Amino acid sequence: MSEVVRLTLVSHAMTDAMAVGRFPVDEELNALGRRQLDELDVGTADMALCGPEVRARQSAELLGLRARVDARLADLDCGRWRGMGLDMVEPDLLTLWLTEPARGPHGGESIVEMITRVRGWLADISRTPGRTVAVTHPAVIRAVILNALDAPPKSFWRVDVAPASCTTLHFRGMAWTLRSGSDHR
Repeated sequence: MSEVVRLTLVSHAMTDAMAVGRFPVDEELNALGRRQLDELDVGTADMALCGPEVRARQSAELLGLRARVDARLADLDCGRWRGMGLDMVEPDLLTLWLTEPARGPHGGESIVEMITRVRGWLADISRTPGRTVAVTHPAVIRAVILNALDAPPKSFWRVDVAPASCTTLHFRGMAWTLRSGSDHR
């Protein structure tokens, strides 16, 4: 039997954009976010990775991880909506984006494109025995979960990922298993 692959996904902590419901820009964690990470213990890892954005790198650092940046863990590219509040986006375009995962009316990445990007990363991780901790974004974690469960893209918005939370998966040679509970090691 092949060696078990353990993957712990850590959602970066709170930012000002998250707190006010704004599309993200490359911003630092806010004071609440830094406090959230004080209470989180992700244990040790054979490999630590993070998204390229400041909020992901800063979260990894505050968790004591020496994480290598992996561009495939980047947040969903929201194109021209970056920095805008939901109330600033044309309602018809927002509805289109939320209901048709293959569409990207903001000029950025569609949900389907992101799920495909993350699928390639997840396939690579499935061939990496040991424990990997990846600090990334709620959208990336949603995409990982959909890939692991072979769920349709329309399910993307039905997965809620809290700031500074952990999601754990195991791979035992054939398929990913999503693990629920407080023990994320």
